[in-house]
Amino acid sequence: MSGGKMEVIRAGALTTIQDLGRFGHASLGVPRSGALDQPAHRLANRLVGNPVDAATLETTLTGVAVRVTQAVVVAVTGAPAPVRVNDRPAAWAEPVYLPAGAVLSVGTVTSGLRSYIAVSGGIIVPPVLGSRSTDLLSGLGPAPLRDGDTVAVGVPGGRPMRSDTVAWQAPPSELVLPVLLGPRDDWFTRAAVDTLASARFWVSSKSNRIALRTDGPVLERAVHREMASEGMVVGAIQVPPEGKPVVFLADSPTTGGYPVIGVVPENRLAAAAQAVPGLPVRFGPIHRRRRI
Repeated sequence: MSGGKMEVIRAGALTTIQDLGRFGHASLGVPRSGALDQPAHRLANRLVGNPVDAATLETTLTGVAVRVTQAVVVAVTGAPAPVRVNDRPAAWAEPVYLPAGAVLSVGTVTSGLRSYIAVSGGIIVPPVLGSRSTDLLSGLGPAPLRDGDTVAVGVPGGRPMRSDTVAWQAPPSELVLPVLLGPRDDWFTRAAVDTLASARFWVSSKSNRIALRTDGPVLERAVHREMASEGMVVGAIQVPPEGKPVVFLADSPTTGGYPVIGVVPENRLAAAAQAVPGLPVRFGPIHRRRRI
């Protein structure tokens, strides 16, 4: 059932539809996908009275502008950005009422990278393998939005939430990612593991929803033979031949043929969604596996 439509006036640099993700299909080679900043996605839905698994819009850097065909409540969270309704300033991280025909504009972020827009009733597109998420690697789910697109909006079912305080973590000035070493840390020299634990890296401009790529020191391998492809998880730190760590994110492949020196716990990856190119990155503290 549809509660109206949302017309895309300006799609921005990259705006996709995301929910909590596409689970249980890794054996088929299907990535997890879903909102990169899950806390921001969940908060936006709570603010407009949606269940947390309702689909939202995930914007990148330059925001989005949409027109609604019937009255709705919206909320913008994640990376802070100017919010306007019919060219008048509106609140960020609060429920905002849009009358029928109103234009919501989310501008360029002031910090961070990705903003999330929830609309009461959620974004309604056909689910693929149980999720409405756009997957940039496999191409599953709806295509990234373009100017002129129209998407359906569901019927509101909950009450918008207002609060004097909102729990929200600002985009970091330095990204610190804790690491559990393994399963292939023994493919690297001891100096490489020490470098991972102590050196400063930087977010590469080649980063995307598939992976956070880094620039900086090279991690030297102790084992130089080819490795058979292995299963990968979100948060895996894979090291390709050039030696620069790559952190797998939501749209990452489910297998890979380069050694994984460690894994970032999934509940610590939300900050990576807001990591802009050039942001300093540190991996630590490093937790070593128990060896039997």
